[in-house]
Amino acid sequence: MALVVPPPNDKKRVKVYELKNNDWFDRGTGFCTGRVIADESKIFVESEDQPERMLLETRISKGDGYQKQQDTLIVWTESTGTDMALSFQEAEGCAAIWDFVRQVQQHLMALAGPDDALSDDAMESFSNPLALPRPELANLDEIAGLMRTVIATPQGRDSLSKLVISEDYIRKLVPLVSMAEDLESLDDLHHLCNIMKMLVLLNDTQIIEHVVSDDVVNGVVGALEYDPDFPTHKANHRRYLNDTSKFKEVVPIQDMAIKKKIHSTWRLLYLKDVVLARILDDPTFSVLNSLIFFNQVDIVSHLQGNTAYLEELFGIIDDPMAPHTRKKDAVLFIQTCCAIAKNIQAPGRQTLYTNFIQNGLLRVINFALLNTDSAVRAAGTEVLVAMIDHDASMVRAYIFRSIQDSKRPLTDTLIELLLVENDLGVKAQAADAIKVLLEPQQPPPPPNAEAMARDNGEFLSKLRGTTPANPQIDSFIQTFYDKSANKLFKPLKDLEKRKPLNDLTFREVSLFHHLIDILMFLIRYHLFRSKIFIFEAGLPARIAQLLTCQQKHLKLTALKFFRTCIGLQDDYYIQQMTKNHLFGPILDIVYDTMPRDNLLNSVCLELFEFVKRENVKPVILHVVENYREKLERIHYVDTFQALIMRFEQIQGYNPDADTSLFGQEQDGTPHRSNVNGNQRWQGVKEMDAAEEAYFNTSDDEDELANKKVSTKRPPLVNGVPHHGKSLVDYPDDDEENMDTSADPMDRSRTVDRANAQSVGQNAKSTVTVPSTPPPERLSEKRRREEDDEEDELGKLSTSKRRTSSVSSVSSGVSVGSNAGNVLRRKKSFVSSSKDSPGSNDKIKISLAARTTTGGDSKREEGE
Repeated sequence: MALVVPPPNDKKRVKVYELKNNDWFDRGTGFCTGRVIADESKIFVESEDQPERMLLETRISKGDGYQKQQDTLIVWTESTGTDMALSFQEAEGCAAIWDFVRQVQQHLMALAGPDDALSDDAMESFSNPLALPRPELANLDEIAGLMRTVIATPQGRDSLSKLVISEDYIRKLVPLVSMAEDLESLDDLHHLCNIMKMLVLLNDTQIIEHVVSDDVVNGVVGALEYDPDFPTHKANHRRYLNDTSKFKEVVPIQDMAIKKKIHSTWRLLYLKDVVLARILDDPTFSVLNSLIFFNQVDIVSHLQGNTAYLEELFGIIDDPMAPHTRKKDAVLFIQTCCAIAKNIQAPGRQTLYTNFIQNGLLRVINFALLNTDSAVRAAGTEVLVAMIDHDASMVRAYIFRSIQDSKRPLTDTLIELLLVENDLGVKAQAADAIKVLLEPQQPPPPPNAEAMARDNGEFLSKLRGTTPANPQIDSFIQTFYDKSANKLFKPLKDLEKRKPLNDLTFREVSLFHHLIDILMFLIRYHLFRSKIFIFEAGLPARIAQLLTCQQKHLKLTALKFFRTCIGLQDDYYIQQMTKNHLFGPILDIVYDTMPRDNLLNSVCLELFEFVKRENVKPVILHVVENYREKLERIHYVDTFQALIMRFEQIQGYNPDADTSLFGQEQDGTPHRSNVNGNQRWQGVKEMDAAEEAYFNTSDDEDELANKKVSTKRPPLVNGVPHHGKSLVDYPDDDEENMDTSADPMDRSRTVDRANAQSVGQNAKSTVTVPSTPPPERLSEKRRREEDDEEDELGKLSTSKRRTSSVSSVSSGVSVGSNAGNVLRRKKSFVSSSKDSPGSNDKIKISLAARTTTGGDSKREEGE
């Protein structure tokens, strides 16, 4: 058999269902394939757990009513009358199998010829229009059987829906329920129940709306009370729906159409959640939800546009003469409206909340939160959370106005509710509301803030420098820290008086959990204010006390707080933790839980692993110095041994081993080659007075000398300038030509200068140079040099030779500050020539004009 669409060879994961007693029975999960074997197209499902076992093997026929429902479901009826279904994991797999089934059916119809191209059901629908027997007790069995046959095909379902609506068939079946109950005919009641189920599951909107109408609903739900799957049990749906106490009009609704929609919506909800909950399929569920949604939109739209109704509704709360029950009903009605508003579109929800706030919704919330009735408190909290989720700025603006008017803000009411409420759900909602209200209008630190802080140290500092852009929010947050924060965290402060924490109640444990959670929120969002408040109140030490309690989940919450503080890598947090020795209780938990791999132990290990990985030096030094014996006894993980090793590396660091830019001699300590390894550059050493005077001299003379005089660089021997025979620096030809009048005394000074250079390097550490007068001011120096401009070239040539000898230093002659500068500069030049790559280019040496010391007689002698 040649098919246009080949059978899918890849296996599709699928669940196999079989309908038994109106319930879908799960036959197992497997892999579905389509195959053509001996000119027969079949669908196979192999078991996922046991591949050799077949969950399903069925032959595809031209009939059998194959249906594709939604995107992942294929339903059909076997030749034996058994209803089967395949629920695919993926829509693509369902589409592939469905294409294969449709192709096989089209091929079978083509082989059967044109006379048999249509199915038998389709031919019957054209030749014999659908007709149901008369609605009588004697015909109930026949009616149920015919309906079961008709609904097997989509055409039959459509035909049955049209027939039921046109003939008002449901209304005719309703009286039969009372007749069967009077006769106590249980079989007839079971038939009526099956008929009503099939009619509702037709997924027709008109039928479902008709079912929940006032004159039909009692008969329909009455028939559904007698479920044949539970023959010995009977439900009480009618009594519940007829109970008028369930429907309360706080303020009478004059529009009868809206009142009718309210009743219909209530019945639809009961039908969906109770009556049909066990047998409801996805299409019927979607139809019911759509009807409920549109009804609710109509109801809310009517209420929010009725100004007189809203004024009367919210006026109940402010009326001192109104009874408490009526006020309670008003709060519950407002809660229902806000719950409905969650499902409608954003513009309609915005209009609803705006109208409610204008009529005093926040006063209602304040009344509900302080009410003694737990149901009223829960309703008020739910309304507040719904408003905050929609638009928190509206609530903040209201609180800010209350603060300006010197009224009690809503945050104080929430704090009081959190501290005294016994209902854990209300307590959790109050904590969440406090966090949302205190959230500034700026993004929180990203989840990878720790990595960003590690890569870029300026990230967290910039983040902490940001403040809320809105001054109103800034003022609101500051008011919270000034007036409300101490009251909120007072239970944590009171822990200082309770050393043994073995008697914590369940309510206290829940309260401490929420308080620590709020505290972690403040650390992340209010960086400066929270830092000051937390450590002024001494909260870290109180939270560390909770590490000794018996409740493990509370210990985990406390550990999460400390992990958050360390993760920020803020020096202030780390300093406070080390100062108060808060790592001791954490190590005690490690000792108590090791070597078990439980959650408490893992959290502690992760904390110390983070310290080791990020090399948080203050924590490493503190932990190893104070708890080294404990760390050495923990061997089942290598984290703590690595901390000790890291501590020893830090302690072995010698800052004197670093060389500065102007260092003169290297000591015996070997230089550490690891430049980036946990070391920091200590900066440039401070210069002495002589060096500072040298660098303060003008470079004008040097530039002039560079233009007129070019000195030849001596050849390098092993990287050191070679001067020929000895250390004596004989003048070259250019110098002789420029200074022909130089006397032998100048030559002796040259020899003395060279000797002083060689001896001075070895004697520098032993020779004590007397203190020199402060260097000459730059302006006076330039004025003097302008007077001597004519013989400037002569001074430059002779200044190279004239310097003090070592003998004059040893005999007590004062050495000028510039002489020391010349020695240091020549040494640095030699050092730089060693370190620099060998270059044959000439280096121009700028020589500053000589500044003579020791009186005018010495200047005259030089001239």
